[in-house]
Amino acid sequence: MKRNLKPNHFLFVILITVIFFSCSSDDVEIVSIKPIISNVEVGLNDNEIGVVGRDFHLNAKIIAGDKIDLAQIKIEPIEGESYASPWNFELNWDEYKGVKNATIHKHFDIPEDAVEGYYSFTIIVNDENGTTLEEKRNITIYKAENLPVDPKLTEFTVAARSDSYRVLYIHTLGGYRDPETQEYGNYNVYIDNAETLDVAVNLSGIKDDGQIYILLINKKHNHRPESISSIDFTKSIVVDVFEHTNLEQTDRWSNINFERPNFPNLSKLLIGASVDNNLPNPNKISDVKGWESGDYYVGFIYKNTTHNISLFHYIEVALSI
Repeated sequence: MKRNLKPNHFLFVILITVIFFSCSSDDVEIVSIKPIISNVEVGLNDNEIGVVGRDFHLNAKIIAGDKIDLAQIKIEPIEGESYASPWNFELNWDEYKGVKNATIHKHFDIPEDAVEGYYSFTIIVNDENGTTLEEKRNITIYKAENLPVDPKLTEFTVAARSDSYRVLYIHTLGGYRDPETQEYGNYNVYIDNAETLDVAVNLSGIKDDGQIYILLINKKHNHRPESISSIDFTKSIVVDVFEHTNLEQTDRWSNINFERPNFPNLSKLLIGASVDNNLPNPNKISDVKGWESGDYYVGFIYKNTTHNISLFHYIEVALSI
């Protein structure tokens, strides 16, 4: 049998329904979205190694649930581990406050009073919506003398060759060389089209297996990689690439090595060349990384592949094409 609601009955039903849903909505818990973290690198090459008194590399990409309030790191002892004395460390960064997305790329020194050992390393991101993200890793802190391998830069020379040989920069003598007075200081460094860029890197304290890349990168790309794995070859021109294997401990190793086949041509790159010196397959120097006048980075990245310890160094030069 069909039933008809009278107008006042119909209004009563609507009122009860509104009250029901209103009361129900009061009981619903609003869940805030937590931040998301990715591209985490703890230590250079993500090697989870810190050295007392030396620079430590941290990278993390953060997407906030709402907006970032505060970013922190904590280095704390691990229960059950033995340490010579109590030590912990904390850093806070508030420059990301109010930002939705951020890449936290930091270099900070492991304090001189740090104690060797195996530690908990926690990245903490507090969101303005009240949620907190924690990314936990572990790191090993060494004194420099106890590292399994300790590569150091002893000499980094950048030169230009045409009819003459011009030393533009040499690390051991304190910087750039004035083309007029031949004195070293903070001078403009330039390389002309059709000159040859010549780069030599001397390292000490290395052994076993390792690899080095020497790069030329247009500064406009905002790309200055600190590890071999982070090189973007669409933006980077390879001046040299070389490996050593089963090397005994040495205080002098160079990419310009007399035992290397085809010495000395691989450490040189003609400005204006159509391809670079990447091995085994040279890359074309065109499109995004095509030659043009402007400021460039020249630098190297060395990685000891046996012990996963890296070193890098860059200077700036100007090209005139």
